[in-house]
Amino acid sequence: MELSCTVHCVFLPIHRLVFAVTAVASLSLSPHAVSRAAEVVTTAPSGVSYQLIGRWDVGRLNEILSKDTPAFAGITEAYTPATNSVRLYRVTYPSVIPERSNKPTIATGLLAVPEIAATALPLVSYQHGTVYGRKEVPSFPEQSPETQLMIAQFAGQGYLLIGADYFGMGASTEPEGYMVKASHQQATTDMLIASRVVIADLNVSDTGLFLAGWSQGGFVTMAMLEKLQREGIAVKATATASAPLDVFAALNGFLNFPRENDAKWINSLFILSSFSFENYYGVPGIARSLFTDETYDLARKAYLREPFNPDEIPTDLKKLIRPEYFETEFFAASAYGQLLAETEAYRWVIKTPVRNYFGEVDEAITVGVAQMAQNYQAAMGAGNPMAQAISTGKTDHRGTFARAVAQWKLWFDGK
Repeated sequence: MELSCTVHCVFLPIHRLVFAVTAVASLSLSPHAVSRAAEVVTTAPSGVSYQLIGRWDVGRLNEILSKDTPAFAGITEAYTPATNSVRLYRVTYPSVIPERSNKPTIATGLLAVPEIAATALPLVSYQHGTVYGRKEVPSFPEQSPETQLMIAQFAGQGYLLIGADYFGMGASTEPEGYMVKASHQQATTDMLIASRVVIADLNVSDTGLFLAGWSQGGFVTMAMLEKLQREGIAVKATATASAPLDVFAALNGFLNFPRENDAKWINSLFILSSFSFENYYGVPGIARSLFTDETYDLARKAYLREPFNPDEIPTDLKKLIRPEYFETEFFAASAYGQLLAETEAYRWVIKTPVRNYFGEVDEAITVGVAQMAQNYQAAMGAGNPMAQAISTGKTDHRGTFARAVAQWKLWFDGK
């Protein structure tokens, strides 16, 4: 759920041109060639299109691992060095919004393809965390430090890597659907389907699917796994870091059982989720009911990415949210609380190996919330062993992600 600065998104019209591309290790592209190629869009079956947006060499990838990620996360971790360059593609694909009677929409995401001779490669679907900027997402990797780490650690080691931007992010023209479960499931599943179309068009195939995600993306990852399992789509293993597996429990904790180390940016979680729920579930008035008269307009501007002064939004939740929401019964019975109670991603019988990594001093996700899948699965009779909660030690929110990624890689390598 980590937030960063606001960036406004412009949707670029796509021209239906054909550009033949092959993922062969012996080929290399100069920056000028990449720039020219990015102006061309390739059409693929099923309404999918894609364009080359960059090529990162081994030196760039290892700099991400050794310099950029430690600066972002605040800790130094031992990553497996990159061994190959990577081509980056923005994928544009059709989808539908389940909460709006399957309204058709267009979404975007990233596909990273290793430049190696092999054409059958393992595939990782990465689900990104919370960001303010609509372009701080996978298909705009220069603006997404978390995506950069995943590209360097996985695509730089021979994995195909994909990542959906979610509805309302990337080049999507929809309002943001923050923590709207079915829409997250739809966006990520359709991105998987679209990516496999593009992968085939590039004369490559995948040898099996892995899922991974951080923070908000940890929730989305588990929700995606639930949908894929329901639809019979095989997943080899699933890993998360700092996953808010039960959003009601997480937000109720901030309201009624605060910790000394709760993050100052927690206010944004209430802002993004309440307005998103209004838009996607069609329940007007949720946000106005939640925020005080003094803060409602500021919160609305923050959600819409309109100009506002972030310093004017209180970090003290009691100055942002109406007093009645600090009464547990009222919160649970409210329209907002009832929708939050349905926003969970662990209450089904998990059949895929899952590891939920958590930090012991994470300022956003408590140990208890991070362990919910393990505890719920273990509560079934003799216990379902498929879900494990694993500590990364005394790491904060970003540090948990940085440390977990290295462990994800080692675990996936063994599958």
